[in-house]
Amino acid sequence: MNDYTRVPAGTDDNWMNIRRQRTSEALGSALAEGLTGFEVIARNGKQLTLVDGSTCTEFVSCSYLGLESHPALILAAQVALERIGVHLSSSRGAMSPVYLRQLEQLLGDIYAGCSVTVFSSTSNAHLGVLPLLGSGGMDGYVTREGGVMWLVDRTAHASMQVLRGVLAQFGPVQRVDSADGDALDEALAHCDRERRTPVLLIDGVGSMSGLLPVAALAERLRGHGGYLYVDDAHGISITGRHGAGYAFENLGHELPANTLIAGSLSKAFGGAGGFIVLKPGANAGQLRALANPLVFGHSIPVPLMAANVAAAQIHLSSEIQPLQQALWGNLRRLDERVGQPLLNSGLRAPIRGALFDNERQGSIAASALRASGLVVFPVFYPIVESGRALLRCAVSATHSPEQIDCLARKLNLQLSRAPGQR
Repeated sequence: MNDYTRVPAGTDDNWMNIRRQRTSEALGSALAEGLTGFEVIARNGKQLTLVDGSTCTEFVSCSYLGLESHPALILAAQVALERIGVHLSSSRGAMSPVYLRQLEQLLGDIYAGCSVTVFSSTSNAHLGVLPLLGSGGMDGYVTREGGVMWLVDRTAHASMQVLRGVLAQFGPVQRVDSADGDALDEALAHCDRERRTPVLLIDGVGSMSGLLPVAALAERLRGHGGYLYVDDAHGISITGRHGAGYAFENLGHELPANTLIAGSLSKAFGGAGGFIVLKPGANAGQLRALANPLVFGHSIPVPLMAANVAAAQIHLSSEIQPLQQALWGNLRRLDERVGQPLLNSGLRAPIRGALFDNERQGSIAASALRASGLVVFPVFYPIVESGRALLRCAVSATHSPEQIDCLARKLNLQLSRAPGQR
């Protein structure tokens, strides 16, 4: 079956059935064995107290800078809670807390005058923006007479992959490997022949692995009248001027007219929600009027919106750079102390991974780390190829050198014990 084939709903070949058929019991077993799915009742830095009273050091959270515990964010949330309450249960078109306007203005400053619109999640940003772009009616983002053709990178986040059925309403969808230059050129040439506008969907910093050359891809798309749409959820805050993120930094802190960046407020940023960065002067009012999650959905809860404002102010201050430096220092330390190269070793990415040849080896390793007071995220298919396992380790600026060294020692031990590991 090629990428252009449309399979009727309900057949055995739909993506959910394929996933169900290929997914093993490994994740369920990991849950049953207490290797993941932890219930947390208290936290002190990276130390967790679990519901059973035990404590552990976590390498699971995507809070790469530790900002969610910053006193300024906690105070802002407390004040907003007292002033307005937990939630304004309304779409933003009807009413919104003052923090929303403040946040979008501050994000505009972080992104050098670009137009920024906040959504309740990065996934909702995709759901709101991509159909409008694909319709050909998005102000300032023109498309060819043949419409669009969606090129979904094979490593793009699941929140975009799952929208392929929605995107197909606006144009054909093809999965591509953007690292394969010849294949990408062939797909772009096909768009030219069909008089279609290519829209390439990628991650900036991958949720599991890899970094893509955002600036080079934007230029490549520009040569074919196309657009680059970057989900940089895991790249936000950890790098770039004012924590603008990997994608914006790779672009030289200037957004090309053919590039859109979706970001997250829920990871290193310290708060909750998502946003879209459009070129300066873009019609944000059109998004508010037509993007489904903004028209029909609710906004971010008020205390978290206020915390986002406090986080944005930190990003625009001198505090952000030392936090970034601490994160990269911890990642270098881990890379230097683990004998075998980890997934993403040496890359400016906050995730490291220890790959095991089979699911049982991964579960044994996760169990050994858990017994020593360390928790990581054991992942299996569909996150890694069928039959294999990965221990996903999220590193933070707030991990101590001792915690990093302990993780390195335990990973070295488990990697050395696993049969067939190199």
